[in-house]
Amino acid sequence: MERSAQGFAGTGIPGAGPRVPAQPRVGDRDRDRGRSAAAGGRLSGPDSGAAAVRGEHTHSETPFPRPRPVVQRSSVRGQILDALRTALVTGELKPGEVYSAPALGEQFGVSATPVREAMQQLALEGAVEVVPNRGFRVIVRGTRELTELAEVRALIEVPVMLRLARTVPAERWTELRPLAEATVRAAASGCRATYAESDRAFHRAVLGLCGNDQLVSVAEDLHRRSQWPLVGGPVPHGRADLMADAAQHLTLLEALGAGDVDVVQALVREHCAGPR
Repeated sequence: MERSAQGFAGTGIPGAGPRVPAQPRVGDRDRDRGRSAAAGGRLSGPDSGAAAVRGEHTHSETPFPRPRPVVQRSSVRGQILDALRTALVTGELKPGEVYSAPALGEQFGVSATPVREAMQQLALEGAVEVVPNRGFRVIVRGTRELTELAEVRALIEVPVMLRLARTVPAERWTELRPLAEATVRAAASGCRATYAESDRAFHRAVLGLCGNDQLVSVAEDLHRRSQWPLVGGPVPHGRADLMADAAQHLTLLEALGAGDVDVVQALVREHCAGPR
């Protein structure tokens, strides 16, 4: 992969450099000017012949759009980032452990570069911290942090949900029912990572009705952080706990559609804590 990336940087030919076209002589300019006129006058002006030789655009030409290069590494980085996030949720990346980009890259079958970039993104999100000359250490988290995350999520989501319950028509909530049902299916699988992704998708869609993209982004970041396991591995809870959490999505939609703000407030506060 790194060899491919280096290929974008240059030709790899020693001594190769940009070629500068030879500049036309005065006689050549006159001859080019005559050819231009014979061609229908598409190029005009004292320097139009020279512009044609140099490959420059003139005012009468329409510049063609340059195709965008396909950067494969960005796609790989995104896939690695998703895989690492899943490993965090499932506890495969253990809190307190240090992981190096080359070692992880070997496991994923890629170079260290996209792994390092993905880990740096996780460091920005607070999931890992950089250990100089060693790699990245998974952050050790305790119950206090989870409690604080639940409190902040409730401070954001409760007032937004209450406002939506009062203003959004009932049919809009019906449209979101397939997402709620998807969380139930994800919970039935018993896979914490699958449920975590489905859970975030549901909340993202609900909060998206407020029309504030920044709020949705902040809320999703807090939500993702709350899904990371505690020190010692993932919290021991099974399929039944996930199913109970998913069932709250359906109940919440019914309360939102009915405009029952008391039930909405109670449900959101409880739901922000998540299955523990």
